[in-house]
Amino acid sequence: MLFSVYSEELPTYKSMPKGQAVPKVERAEFNGNPDSLFFNDGKRRIDFVLVYEDESKNASEKKGSVMRRRQRRREFFEGSLMNLGVELEATQSVVDEKLVYVKVHMPFEVLCTYAEVLHIKLPIQPNDLAQQSSAYNCFTRHFYPSEDVIAKEPDFFTAPFRKDQLKCFCVKDREQFFTPAVRSRMAYYILSRAPYDIKGSVKKFGISKLLDGGVYKAAYPLHDSRFNVKSKEPDCPNERFLLYNEWAHPKSFYKMQPLDLIRKYFGEKIGIYFAWLGFYTVMLTLAAAVGLGCFIYGYTTRESSTWSKEVCDPQIGGEIIMCPQCDQICPYWRLNTTCESSKRLCIFDNYGTLVFAIFMSVWVTLFLEFWKRYQAELEHDWDTVEFLQQEEQLRPEYEAKCVYERVNPVTQEKENVPHTACGKCMRVSCGISTVLFWVLLIIASVVGVIVYRLAMFINFSAKLRTDLKYTKELEPFKEYVTPQMATSITASIISLIIIMILNNFYEKVAIWITDFELPRTKTEYENSLTLKMFLFQFVNYYSSCFYIAFFKGKVVGYPGQPVYWFGAFRNEECDPGGCLTELTTQLSIIMTGKAVWNNIQEVLLPWVKNLIFRHCTQVGSEKVIPRWEQDYQLQPIGKLGLFYEYLEMVIQFGFVTLFVASFPLAPLLALFNNLCEIRVDAWKFTTQSRRVVPEKAQDIGAWQPILQGVAILAVATNAAIIAFTSDMIPRLVYYWAISVSPHSDGSNHTMTGFINSSLSVFNITDFNGNSNPNVDTLFWFNNITTCRYRDFRNPPNHPNQYEYSIHYWHVIAAKLAFMIVVEHIVYFTKFMLSYMIPDVPEALKEQIKRERYLTQVILHETNIKHFKELMKPVADNLQDEIEESELNLRL
Repeated sequence: MLFSVYSEELPTYKSMPKGQAVPKVERAEFNGNPDSLFFNDGKRRIDFVLVYEDESKNASEKKGSVMRRRQRRREFFEGSLMNLGVELEATQSVVDEKLVYVKVHMPFEVLCTYAEVLHIKLPIQPNDLAQQSSAYNCFTRHFYPSEDVIAKEPDFFTAPFRKDQLKCFCVKDREQFFTPAVRSRMAYYILSRAPYDIKGSVKKFGISKLLDGGVYKAAYPLHDSRFNVKSKEPDCPNERFLLYNEWAHPKSFYKMQPLDLIRKYFGEKIGIYFAWLGFYTVMLTLAAAVGLGCFIYGYTTRESSTWSKEVCDPQIGGEIIMCPQCDQICPYWRLNTTCESSKRLCIFDNYGTLVFAIFMSVWVTLFLEFWKRYQAELEHDWDTVEFLQQEEQLRPEYEAKCVYERVNPVTQEKENVPHTACGKCMRVSCGISTVLFWVLLIIASVVGVIVYRLAMFINFSAKLRTDLKYTKELEPFKEYVTPQMATSITASIISLIIIMILNNFYEKVAIWITDFELPRTKTEYENSLTLKMFLFQFVNYYSSCFYIAFFKGKVVGYPGQPVYWFGAFRNEECDPGGCLTELTTQLSIIMTGKAVWNNIQEVLLPWVKNLIFRHCTQVGSEKVIPRWEQDYQLQPIGKLGLFYEYLEMVIQFGFVTLFVASFPLAPLLALFNNLCEIRVDAWKFTTQSRRVVPEKAQDIGAWQPILQGVAILAVATNAAIIAFTSDMIPRLVYYWAISVSPHSDGSNHTMTGFINSSLSVFNITDFNGNSNPNVDTLFWFNNITTCRYRDFRNPPNHPNQYEYSIHYWHVIAAKLAFMIVVEHIVYFTKFMLSYMIPDVPEALKEQIKRERYLTQVILHETNIKHFKELMKPVADNLQDEIEESELNLRL
């Protein structure tokens, strides 16, 4: 482990000798240059900025032990930094005299030390190999910003930096050798490990603890310029200005993202996120086009559908009397009152939906496989191919708790760990128990919404149609507003509100559990948190959809013997148009509401916060404000960084894939949302947020297996939706088997009579006392003795009356056969596509091997050359001695 190798050699882990005076930070007045990125001398670059409030000038705070402790810790921390070789310069705020800004500079020798520690790869020679151009790049290159505006990044052979091989690297200018992003990354590494207090053997360290304790108010690297105005500094690259104009500005919505510049400015971790989001959005265009075509097909054929015609026909649907859907207060009703619901169902429940569901199962496989290939190209271009987990440093929180010793199973050497095997088991068990408890709490909230649906359906059934009937202004809507639809819409809105409220609680719980588990590295921390949060969000967002798709209307009994929840609430039936319509309504409301709410949070809230902050802190607009104060007025990026951005998109990915058979427009909505999401995130990072600390990343982390799991589950859910939620299979069974002899008199396959075949008969004299409806107000209810309901059961007076008929078992067998056949076909297709599409292109594999070979050759030859240069004086002296001895012998 790297920590055990460097723990005694690095100055980071050495404290100031006991009794040594703490060095004071150099003070300097602001020189009036608002674009400067350097100390007052104009030579030392600012790599990081620390902000604190001078307690001596804060009249509201009592000068007590808290103030002295903060000041003592800050002075010790800054002294530790200077003891490590870091240079500091403090400047008082221009707009608020209570604030002090401490500028951090990393000298070249310190940079070299930590570049070796962090295994940072640096250029050794320009890459003279021909670049491989992918089909994706060939298609999109015409939409990239002009190279005259954003120059193409030069390509180099690189190698992990080593101080003793400095001459092997291309060091033309020491100040430009390490990019600002790399310098900030190393500065943050030191700040995270510098001690601020020592009590005996206990060492407290890290800027994160000081920020949490109020010792410092902020810590951040600097933006290189204003986002909307070019810097006047001659050496400033103005990368932030370029990113805003060519990427974040609304006028650039049609342009591809300048990923190389994003990665250079923000680091690989943010770069890989925007690369994934852009690739996902491009792939969505195909799915959105096919889904829109499926929707148009359903919309244009809704009037010609045989079963919707039968429902709307006064001679067929108008003569069919349906049984009440609740006890006592619900009336009988005619089937043709659901004419509009039946037409809406035809838009989403048609044969095109089946084709689209199968297409989406193939699409998601292509998306994941092609993303792997594109990710491999990015890994090669961004030099993260050999980024290994063991190169990642330990989390400071983990290091601070390392009090137990164990033998490392790999190195067979002793190392410190934060807990014993028993303690780790207890922490994991506690975490799992807490996760399960909160998952059950989510399920309980879903049950609460279901109870609301059951209770409100009774009220809507009793009042809604009466109110619409006797209110002339609302009478035209009585064909569209059914009790089921009203219940579904209100329940969906309540579900969305509950989801948004509970998300705040789940976030805090998931973070607490993960902190308690104490993961070793930041990658392990984020992966653990990712799994917990996705599990919470999965249950939170999708549970109501799973209920509507696979449970609602499935166990309802029949009119004379309905099924009750808790012995009081009659289990709700599907809308007369089918549960698929309700699932579509649920999906559209949650997807749209979630997108609107997230955009409000990402756009409006940061803008308002920055506006208020500037108004409260900026005393006079005529004052010249330095770069570090301008950045302090921006919003900080949270500790989890991109976690919530990934989570938002992965939840959307689940809606697009898991339930797409019920809502073909989901990819189109996702496409529109993502086109906005890319620019909103870009605008947020470049204009409203402080510059993030650059981080290295090879891929999208734990989100990759989550996406693969969702893709596998999507095949089963869509097949089940088509089989058990839609009426596709009952229609096919009727068309191919029931509509012809011996089940009917016809000899030709037809859908005529399907509605009558799908409704069972119930004798109204078989109602029990609790469920017997009130028919006094029904003027058209004369001497009718039977009513109909959706099911396949034997009629009255049958030897097995009201039990499932043979037709029911035929349909069930067809549904199960459909699921098995479709799943096997789709899974086999997915497997073949995964096998046929390699994760890394062969040409890229060869190029990587070639570059590795040439890099080794270059380093070897450079080492030999360096060795010869070192040995040349020795060889010359030896040659002189030999010649002198030979001369002496001759004499």
